[in-house]
Amino acid sequence: MSADHQTPAGGPDGPARAARRLLRTARKAALASLDHRHPGHPYASLVLIATEPDGAPVTLISGLALHTRNLARDARASLLLEDTATADDALSAARLTLSGHLRPSTGSSARRRFLARHPSAQGYAALPDFQTFTFEIAGGHYIGGFARIVDLDAADLTTDIADAAELIAAEADILAHMNGDHAEAVALYATEIARCPPGGWRMSGIDPEGADLLHRSNCARIEFPTPVKTPDQARSALVALARQARTRPAG
Repeated sequence: MSADHQTPAGGPDGPARAARRLLRTARKAALASLDHRHPGHPYASLVLIATEPDGAPVTLISGLALHTRNLARDARASLLLEDTATADDALSAARLTLSGHLRPSTGSSARRRFLARHPSAQGYAALPDFQTFTFEIAGGHYIGGFARIVDLDAADLTTDIADAAELIAAEADILAHMNGDHAEAVALYATEIARCPPGGWRMSGIDPEGADLLHRSNCARIEFPTPVKTPDQARSALVALARQARTRPAG
């Protein structure tokens, strides 16, 4: 099968939304680059990932790595993301294959957002041969289980950040405020909205469509009912979600 005949890709419960959620909560991916040692053959490796505000994956890699040397010759690449950790049958779990190009990052947010998702990378991020790369999505292939297989365009997988410059510029301040002054609300987002186990949850990213939460190696995502473009709009959405979390019935 090559299409989802039950739910429109862009619908509220469609595969596009599920694919974006998987992309936002993934911490690692299999990277396939074109092996310069054996032309025409792919080379698969494991990388840590985060996302830019628009949803584009970012990674921090060493110039000494084979995949980085491959990308210097040909930026075409593929990423495989999966959500199989808790599945009894791995092939019944969601996975997303992205096609596109992986190039050195040009924006100012890539390194900050990567380190927010992977604090342990601080130890080597400052080394001179490490650099952030951003994956330019050309399209994706999402498998959400039996009969849920669909090809997705780049627009299905990314977030519109037009007119959201004020929110993006304020992201670091918003995260510091939420984690420092509203840790209880962040914990409620994780346990009551995202339905995750209790833990030392913190907010690691915010964008027009929602916010990313992190506890050790566990990632979660809360989504806003409508897109936000400014810090004031984000504050209103977060206050509403906290109120919802506090009044949500247990279980």
